Amino acid sequence: MVNDDIRDHLAAAERTFEESPVTIEDGLDVDKPELVQLRRACRLIAAGSYLLERGYYTVVIESSFVAIERTIQFRLIHDGAMAPEEIISSHRRLYQRGAQAGLYDDRFGEELADLWNQNRTKTYYRLGIATEEQAEAMCQFATSFHQHLVSTSRLKHECICGP
Repeated sequence: MVNDDIRDHLAAAERTFEESPVTIEDGLDVDKPELVQLRRACRLIAAGSYLLERGYYTVVIESSFVAIERTIQFRLIHDGAMAPEEIISSHRRLYQRGAQAGLYDDRFGEELADLWNQNRTKTYYRLGIATEEQAEAMCQFATSFHQHLVSTSRLKHECICGP
């Protein structure tokens, strides 16, 4: 059983999602759905880099995977291969859609799905312990993947990642 303080905090959290936005995260105040996905990926990459330097390896791995997925969604929406309101809840299905849209080949899409399935799950659910080497490799991969997909779009100037 939870106490009244916890219930109050739950209610307060729920209310914040129902209220009109007041203070929006830097870089995310955009109108186009594809730019929201792009900018989210940029912010996740920046957060991952920041946290990597501080030893938060599990969070870096998680944010790297999410940045990869937001970058794929950016391109799918931008290229007209996905409706902005469409939700793809399966990671494997999202990676397959990227391959179908020609962002990369089928084999690469399968490798992405396997990486997620075999490794992200282990570190996230603590079946394995995240290491600095894994976090560095995932952060670098997410960054280079993001840069590649963004650089081949017409909206590369909208990326807010650092140089």
